[in-house]
Amino acid sequence: MNLDIFVMNGYGVYVWSAFAFSFLVCFILFVKTKRTLKKLENEFKKEAMSLSDEKVSALKNKKVAQEILNTQQKAH
Repeated sequence: MNLDIFVMNGYGVYVWSAFAFSFLVCFILFVKTKRTLKKLENEFKKEAMSLSDEKVSALKNKKVAQEILNTQQKAH
């Protein structure tokens, strides 16, 4: 197997370490963002469930709120 692709004339260590670092940082940001979104969705659901029937019906007409409520219902 030709290792010149990975060695890159001596610069491979720098290139691959930079690639690994970038991938790791993006993955960590993705996980943190996903956790935050899930937390906010749960808080929104709790708040929406405590509203009166009139406010819930008005809320269901909004697209984003409808998607969140539908997603939460499918999860249970």
